[in-house]
Amino acid sequence: MQRRFRLCRREDFARLRQSGRAYHHRSMILSVLPSGLNDNRYGFIITKQMGNAVTRNRVRRLLREAIRHLHPRLLPGFDVVIVARRDIVGQPFATIQRTIEELMDKAKLVRVESD
Repeated sequence: MQRRFRLCRREDFARLRQSGRAYHHRSMILSVLPSGLNDNRYGFIITKQMGNAVTRNRVRRLLREAIRHLHPRLLPGFDVVIVARRDIVGQPFATIQRTIEELMDKAKLVRVESD
């Protein structure tokens, strides 16, 4: 994922936490807030309770890859934060990708494709 699509600043995460709309699943939480920018920005929170650094980095890579595949189909102009929960550890990529897509659909961020 390109750097311009990443949320990095503490203030952005705090703004999403305070004002964003949250969508829950047993393996992750999706927080969404309109940003007014031309592109979406994504942030990931993986806590130390997940496991060691290898486990946390694997979860982070899987989440980034799932977002990278889904990004072209999403509406632009939102800040999105995904908070991983313990149930995500050991899940296959297809399950993680499907869960993110369901949460994005619930948040009404997936473009409706017209034929």
